[in-house]
Amino acid sequence: MKVKIDDIQKMSSIEREKKLDNLRNELFKLRSSNAMGGTMVDPSKIRQLKRSIARILTVMNEKYEK
Repeated sequence: MKVKIDDIQKMSSIEREKKLDNLRNELFKLRSSNAMGGTMVDPSKIRQLKRSIARILTVMNEKYEK
């Protein structure tokens, strides 16, 4: 689930918070299933989630600094 910067900037702060929470929960579930020996998840999926989380945090910090 790739999230683009333009889409993030168009979101309200509440929408960003919800999206960030959803992405973090999804990442947690994928990591925990891998750690418990469940079905192996595609590593690119985890990488993509981490990058999407970083994008949202970057936009949030830019908005906070202004």
